Amino acid sequence: MLEKIVSGGQTGADQAALDVATRLGIPHGGWVPKGRATEIGPLPDRYRMREMPTADYAKRTEQNVLDSDGTVIVSHGALDGGSALTEVLAEQHGRPHIQLDMDKLSVRDAADTLKGWIQDNAIRTLNVAGPRESRDPDIYRLTAAVLETLFKEG
Repeated sequence: MLEKIVSGGQTGADQAALDVATRLGIPHGGWVPKGRATEIGPLPDRYRMREMPTADYAKRTEQNVLDSDGTVIVSHGALDGGSALTEVLAEQHGRPHIQLDMDKLSVRDAADTLKGWIQDNAIRTLNVAGPRESRDPDIYRLTAAVLETLFKEG
């Protein structure tokens, strides 16, 4: 199963993934923009992230896609902004990716879908992406719930 969770460190889905990994003792990491930038200021040092030489969010997103075995994008509805870019970059680089639309899935169904996809694609390092908190105030809670359910069920 999974050996590591990575994300871009942004508020919302990214930080939910890092917090779940930390709580459950799963190695975590990923790339963040120069200055550890997030929409609310620098990402705290407790997250074991690597800093890009540029502040360009797109470069950070691409590096996390490349450094993982596959990407899950947790969302509500159609992808936009950085989430849409993540999908484009995964397709461009031929990397496995899946969208979990929480408008259509329960937490349990999303966790089961993700588990099957991880197994089918032999994912060891999972990149977790999704909207930032200012775009979707409930995405942190839902992303955390999906990942916690996934790991509790093994």
